[in-house]
Amino acid sequence: MVEAAREALGRLVRDVVDFPEPGIVFKDITPLLADHAGFTAVVAGLAAAGRDTDGLPVVDKVVGMEARGFIFAAPVALALGVGFVPVRKVGKLPGETHAVAYALEYGEATLEVHRDAIAPGERVLVIDDVLATGGTARATVDLVEACGGEVVATTFLMELSFLPGRAALGAVPVTALAVI
Repeated sequence: MVEAAREALGRLVRDVVDFPEPGIVFKDITPLLADHAGFTAVVAGLAAAGRDTDGLPVVDKVVGMEARGFIFAAPVALALGVGFVPVRKVGKLPGETHAVAYALEYGEATLEVHRDAIAPGERVLVIDDVLATGGTARATVDLVEACGGEVVATTFLMELSFLPGRAALGAVPVTALAVI
C-alpha cells in the first residue's frame, strides 16, 4: 500500500522551478490528482496511518487543513469509514469556532475549526499535503485538542526534511509518504 503510494508520488509529482517566486521548487500534485491509480494509491497510503496492524480504523475523525489537505483528508475519511473535519482559514466557518494564530515564514495566519466538530475523547488523524515548518500542522493539533480530541497521528504526502516540521509537532506521531 505505502510502496505503491511512494511510487505514484515519484512518478506523478512534478517539480516546478522558481514558482511562485525565484529560488522555490514547487511540488505540483495536479498530475497525481488526475491519475486515478496514483491518487487511489496515495489515499490508501495515507489511510494506513489511521489503521491498526489488522487494518481496522483506530480513529473516529480525519482532519484536513485548507486547502490541499482537504483534497486528501476527505477521501481518506471515506476509506476509513469515519467523518471528515475541515480546518479552515479564519472567517470561513459559520458556527462557533476555536481559533489558533500561528507564525508563518512571511507573516501570521489563523486557523479555525467548529467547536462541535470533534467530540471530547474522539481519536483524530490529521492530514496535509506537505510538512514544512510545522506551523499549520501544530496549529491544527492545537485545535483538535481544544475540542477535546486526541491526535493519534499526523500524516503527510511529503515532508521537507530540511525544515523543522517534525520538531514542531513534538511527541505527535508523524508519517510521510515521501521525505525530501
